[in-house]
Amino acid sequence: MRTVDAGGLPIGDGHPPRIMGVLNVSEESPYDPSVFADPAEAARYVDRELIDEGADVVDVGLESANKRYEVLPPEEELARLDTAVETIERVAGDAVFSIETRYAEVADEALSRGFDMVNDVCGFADPEMPEVCRDHDAAVVKMASPPDLERPGAVEETPWAERKDEGWAESADYVGEVYEALKQNGVTDKTIVDPAFGSWSEAQGVEEDRETFRRLREFRGLGRPILVSINRKNFLRMLADRSTEEALPVSLAATSMAVERGAHLIRTHDVAETRDAALVGDAFTRDRHRHDDEVRVEELDVTTPGEADRHLERVGADRSLPPETTTRVYDVSGLSEAQRGRLADAAGDVGATLAAGTSGALLFGTEGALDRLAAKLADASGGLAAVREVVGRRDG
Repeated sequence: MRTVDAGGLPIGDGHPPRIMGVLNVSEESPYDPSVFADPAEAARYVDRELIDEGADVVDVGLESANKRYEVLPPEEELARLDTAVETIERVAGDAVFSIETRYAEVADEALSRGFDMVNDVCGFADPEMPEVCRDHDAAVVKMASPPDLERPGAVEETPWAERKDEGWAESADYVGEVYEALKQNGVTDKTIVDPAFGSWSEAQGVEEDRETFRRLREFRGLGRPILVSINRKNFLRMLADRSTEEALPVSLAATSMAVERGAHLIRTHDVAETRDAALVGDAFTRDRHRHDDEVRVEELDVTTPGEADRHLERVGADRSLPPETTTRVYDVSGLSEAQRGRLADAAGDVGATLAAGTSGALLFGTEGALDRLAAKLADASGGLAAVREVVGRRDG
């Protein structure tokens, strides 16, 4: 996993989770407490409500990316940049300053005038954006998006049959499209990836966001730090039937889970609370790295064949191997002695193991071995049929 230096702030594995607070100088932005037109007031907000509360990064928005609003041309974003620049010049605290924009020319101007990094909600739809960031040696967040400056986040609107092929387009699921969107148009050495949570299009609903969150570990296969923006999002608050105003607790629960699953940078309006939740998630995340002067070993956080496949693709290895890379363990009880004997023999034949003890038995093996076991038990009945059904039904 690559570590990205963002204005002197390391972001990635082995570093604390970083918190990105939000400031908007866009009058149309929906979250009123973060919207300011006066640089002095904006700077006080950044110091007191963001940096003092624990924000490592301050993301400054020049326009709302909400699909309900007309997209501003770069000239209008540039006209608002003066307020943003004057604000960061007045800030007393220490933070990395990010400019949220989809335009390379706006990014170039902002980076030239004191900003440290870029948050590109259109995923390099402007083809000059990567080069601008390289020229400034700046970190850049790349949000999954189609190659369209007016459609941030709407990955399913990408012409996949043209950009990949028809077969891929027909078989790919939503998370696969998000993953591929983050790969298209390339990356820089300092790219941070954002899987684009939120209702960016009519086709993207709460189930798509929930599936992306379930499979968040897959995005570690890109080898880049991960940003998540999940604060008070619909896919979380609807689980608890909460309004946006009441949705902070579910956001914090998800923040801890996101960090444990591999997120490195959390974008939020609730800085202090989100920081605490992120630290809890980080405290219970395994240390995955071992290295000396010559050899570096990283334990990958792989729990499903799908996650393994992403890493195999990244290193250019044999992609038929995922079913043999992840292991499942089942507690099996209630079988007769004869059934347990048959299960042990069948497991041994396919590379799985039944470990019998005085109070029960544990069945374990790779996904591939358990698939073979389920096939071997195709004609089983009773308790062994129940075993077959459970080991043959898994999330991939």
